[in-house]
Amino acid sequence: MADNTKLYRVQFVSNGEHYELYVREVSQGGLFGFVEIGDFVWDNHSHIVVDPSHEKLKTEFADVTSTFIPMHNVLRIDQVKKQGSAKITELSDKVTAFPGPIYTPKKD
Repeated sequence: MADNTKLYRVQFVSNGEHYELYVREVSQGGLFGFVEIGDFVWDNHSHIVVDPSHEKLKTEFADVTSTFIPMHNVLRIDQVKKQGSAKITELSDKVTAFPGPIYTPKKD
């Protein structure tokens, strides 16, 4: 896996929502066609205002050590110097999901 000093911002689409997470581990993973992310980094809110989408993410990934994201759902992976806030946002109706499946068997 990745060096623990590196920080990655991973953006992907799942169930009609745009996820943006910060993790320390990114790899191709052991499952074909999936990107594995792990070692989630959460913002310890020192602000009075708490972002509900951030709290939803923390709850959704509370007991998860790593997760596998289908390659065609990944929008972007950036190595970043500074952590931002993890969030979930609704996709607009102007975004079209990539058609799937990507890997289809050949027809004889």
